[in-house]
Amino acid sequence: MSTHSAADEKRGRSTELRRVVGASMAGTIVEWYEFFLYATAATLVFSKVFFPESGDQLGGVIAAMATYAVGFVARPVGGLVFGHFGDKYGRKKLLQVSLLLVGSSTFLMGCLPTFDQISYLAPILLVILRFIQGFAIGGEWGGAVLLVAEHSPNRSRGFWASWPQAGVPAGNFLATVVLLILTMTLPETAFLSWGWRVAFWLSAVIVLVGYYIRTKVKDAPIFLEAQREQESGHAAAAGLRAVVRYYPREVVKAIGIKIAENILYYLVVTFSITYLKIIVGATTSNILWWMLIAHAVNFSVIPFAGALSDRIGRRPVYAIGALTAGTWGFFAFPMMATGNPVLIVAAIVIGLVFHSFMYAGQPSIMAEMFPTRMRYSGVSLGYQLSSILAGSLAPIIATALLRNYDSTTPIAIYLMIAAVVTLIAVAVIKETKGISLESIDEADAERRAGVQEAPRAVAL
Repeated sequence: MSTHSAADEKRGRSTELRRVVGASMAGTIVEWYEFFLYATAATLVFSKVFFPESGDQLGGVIAAMATYAVGFVARPVGGLVFGHFGDKYGRKKLLQVSLLLVGSSTFLMGCLPTFDQISYLAPILLVILRFIQGFAIGGEWGGAVLLVAEHSPNRSRGFWASWPQAGVPAGNFLATVVLLILTMTLPETAFLSWGWRVAFWLSAVIVLVGYYIRTKVKDAPIFLEAQREQESGHAAAAGLRAVVRYYPREVVKAIGIKIAENILYYLVVTFSITYLKIIVGATTSNILWWMLIAHAVNFSVIPFAGALSDRIGRRPVYAIGALTAGTWGFFAFPMMATGNPVLIVAAIVIGLVFHSFMYAGQPSIMAEMFPTRMRYSGVSLGYQLSSILAGSLAPIIATALLRNYDSTTPIAIYLMIAAVVTLIAVAVIKETKGISLESIDEADAERRAGVQEAPRAVAL
């Protein structure tokens, strides 16, 4: 009887875990569908629709990319706000709010008048909506990955927590499919006039599906216990202030490990579109087909890399990703410059494989840095601050370097320097493979007790 009950309980936990993974991925797919949609449109559409015409193609792209960067500036703000309230009220509730925010802002982008219709008010409204979109996505990541990480078994946290990360290429894949269908079925004039708007309007349907799925899950028991302690008044301070006061080194480490990953990703999926379109002269539909293949590969490799981090450790897998990322720019751009579709696809795919070895382990590594009382705030702060320093600037810096030097070598050097920074961060973080989140909370409690007793010891 007891054996049967234990088996039923194990199956129940497994079913709940899969439901949590599905809920986290559903929202992540939706939100990154919309985020990548903007990134692609910034290069292909927005530079022509929302800004005055100019004879310099790269200059127009840089202007559009500046609005793209606004979303990254908003992300830490969203991460801090959602992190604070997520540590207080729960991961699930804040994830539902973030989904509705990003969905409504993306839908409204598809309704915006063009520069020819309302002049400079068009890019101003675009920036406002982009800020709201970035704000919501800033709160999404921490809640989505923590919902899974806090439900996951210690021995396989790297694998399960990597699935929300796989939702990013899945969302990108979906956005690419929609754009590909539109560009293949519409003349370029129709696509620039109204076709691109359809992709943004479709977000409303996808948001409703994701929101419904997220209503079916609960917060993890370890968080609910921490929440009860907060409500009873017996818990220590939580949120942003506590993170900055007690865990500043962990925040810096979280920023450091993400620098190379973030720069590599946006060079591969955003700047490469600019390079292939303007320098290589590839067609929009061909570029989207190549990206489609790369996103599919990225989706499949991320869970593999997450499982590998459970077997050989978080640090070795991450170091492999950082080391290989530092080499990508030196061979990838020459491969693209040949104009050979096979070599172009290979360059993009290789870049995203290198990226996967870093990206897959981030949720487990960062979740294992902070105690439950401030985990949402801690991971969001580290993750989103690095996005400003890295991801938001990478396409702009790369485009400016290309325009000023007429060479991709400075871009490759830029990425290599970022890889060195990340390798240093990987060298100083602790290996946490298999650690229990409860032990992190216990160590945090002991640390607080030691701080409180120290003044008394001096007084005696």
